[in-house]
Amino acid sequence: MDYIKQKLSLLTTSPGCYLMKNKDGIIIYVGKAKNLKNRVSSYFRGKHTGKTAKLVSEIVDFEYIAVGSEVESFILENNLIKKYNPKYNILLKDDKSYPYIELTNEEVPRLKVVRSLSRKKSQKYLYGPYPNVTAARGVVNLLNRMYPIRKCNTYPSKPCLYYHIHQCLGYCTESIAKEQIEEMKEEIIRFLKGDHSFITKRIEEEMQSYSMAMKYEKALEMKQLLDYITVTLTHQQVEVKDGVDRDIFGYFENKGYLSIQVFFIRGSKIVGRHSKILPIIDSLKEELERYIGDFYHNILMPKEILVPEVVDEELLSTYLEATVRKPQKGEKLRLIEMANENAKIALEEQFELIERDEARTLEANEELRKILGLETLDRIEIFDNAHLFGTYNVSGMVVFRNGKPAKNEYRKFKISVDKNDDYNTMREVIYRRYFRVLKDNLERPDLIIVDGGLGQIHAALEIVESLGLKIPVVGLKKDDKHTTNQLLTAYEAYDIDKKSNVFYLLERMQDEVHEFTIHYHKQIRSKGTLESVLDPVAGIGTKRKKQLIRKYKTISQMKKLSAEELQEILPEKVAQELYQYLQDYEKSS
Repeated sequence: MDYIKQKLSLLTTSPGCYLMKNKDGIIIYVGKAKNLKNRVSSYFRGKHTGKTAKLVSEIVDFEYIAVGSEVESFILENNLIKKYNPKYNILLKDDKSYPYIELTNEEVPRLKVVRSLSRKKSQKYLYGPYPNVTAARGVVNLLNRMYPIRKCNTYPSKPCLYYHIHQCLGYCTESIAKEQIEEMKEEIIRFLKGDHSFITKRIEEEMQSYSMAMKYEKALEMKQLLDYITVTLTHQQVEVKDGVDRDIFGYFENKGYLSIQVFFIRGSKIVGRHSKILPIIDSLKEELERYIGDFYHNILMPKEILVPEVVDEELLSTYLEATVRKPQKGEKLRLIEMANENAKIALEEQFELIERDEARTLEANEELRKILGLETLDRIEIFDNAHLFGTYNVSGMVVFRNGKPAKNEYRKFKISVDKNDDYNTMREVIYRRYFRVLKDNLERPDLIIVDGGLGQIHAALEIVESLGLKIPVVGLKKDDKHTTNQLLTAYEAYDIDKKSNVFYLLERMQDEVHEFTIHYHKQIRSKGTLESVLDPVAGIGTKRKKQLIRKYKTISQMKKLSAEELQEILPEKVAQELYQYLQDYEKSS
């Protein structure tokens, strides 16, 4: 603590960023400050609660970078978080992305559902965001039915089905007037900007026409389209009717959590909203500014962003290169208040679930750390193997960070030798994984879990130690009911209370790695031919394989056969063996 005090006394009062480190020198949190000395010192003064207290308990050192302005510190903070991916900043990250509808900027346009991440922000004809991909596809399907625009990615050599059902003008073979295409394009743009009146009128007229002609199926189809527009696409009208696209940010803070609510207003209507609840580690102002600043890496920027009083709109305007305003009165202030109220409702409704999730993830992870006597337990890598009678041998690895799955870090391994040998399979996958970790200087786990007993543990430890690594390895032992009941190390066994949160966490890890590995195993098997599926069966050589394939075509057909029916081609003993093999194969599929 004296070391920290000495460093604090030397801190500058300039704006900048600070990087908190744990005992291993790993950066666990990055923050920014208008005054570095005041902000960093605040972590070591007074009493903290919640996630801030947990962070402070792990800090043994810090670094700082002074810059010339608060905007520079904001930009630097964002870059440092991306570079170091700190443990406590991960808790704040939000990877939510929303679908948009694109009207392609081609001679004959098409309608596509796209994600903003893959689009350039200068794209001319992007509309949204939509609350979910189903809503976006519903709008595209509606417009594709109403307008005979191009449906195909590349022009076919002759008109396709859409041409024959009058949903395309046959641009691949017909010469269509540019004016006709432009007229359709203008109407589609009007609709996507929120004006549904003209298309609603058109559908009503067609519905009446079909009804008068007693074409009731067509009339019903038109009524369903009308219902989709009036029910699904009717959004809450707001009083600010200037047609400006804007996002509204509101918040509510309570019990160490920050609830954020964002309304997307397009064409003077609320077309969707975004909700996020996160633990407070920094000051309220810093948390909100960081969140808003990072929000638009997945969302296209509107013309105007309305933010609550607590944040610095000039800082955000400069950083985002956008118009950010803090309304003081009128309808725009009412929108902020409405967003604040929705943020409050969201937190109150979800707080019990959040607490339960915390107990079953972060707290359970901490309890597991204590049981095993580990200094840190931020990252766990879990392995499982799968095969079918020694064939299609694969392994899967899943990663849990602070008690929660990190799905983008999962890995698959196709084992080099098809052999029913779990121990050598474990040796191979552990070697391949941690040789790569050393070679590419990847993040090392604090714990390795293998889905097996002492044999699997020793096989994994043998490889880990041969690579010069010091990573503890544990296994999960199951009882006679195939339920996990013990956590094993190479030297000790721990009974786990089946009602405890640690048991829930271990069971979830076990289920996750098993499902991930089995899914990969099925993918590998599905790529194999029927001939390779029959390879393990004794007595079935090349000639008999060809006879079986010629007569029954698929493995599914063979599964339906009795042993007696299989004897039409095979000797009795071989038929019995194939029948049993197919039954076992069915159970593992």
